[in-house]
Amino acid sequence: MVTENMESKENGSVDVKNSVENGRPPDPAHWAVADVVSYFRTAGFEEQASAFQDQEIDGKSLLLMTRNDVLTGLSLKLGPALKMYEYHVKPLQTQHLKNNSS
Repeated sequence: MVTENMESKENGSVDVKNSVENGRPPDPAHWAVADVVSYFRTAGFEEQASAFQDQEIDGKSLLLMTRNDVLTGLSLKLGPALKMYEYHVKPLQTQHLKNNSS
C-alpha cells in the first residue's frame, strides 16, 4: 500500500508533498529506467547515462548497485564511473537508507 504525505491548505485544496522532483519521484526506489537515465543526464553524464538504459537499471536496481557494479558492469570509462558512483549512486543510497530507517 502506498501512502503519500498530504497537507490541507487554507483554501481547502490538498497538496501532495514531494510527489515529483525534477520530473522524477523524490525517492529513487520509485524511479523508472527513464528517471535514472534522466538523473545522470541532468548531472552531466550524457554519454554514460545510456549505459543505465542499456542495462535496464531502474531506481531499485540503482540502490542495489555496488561500486564494482558501476566500475565494471556498465562498461564505462573509469574516471566517469568513479565520479558517478562516489558523487551520485552512493549518496542516493545513503539518503534512501536514512529516509527509510525510521
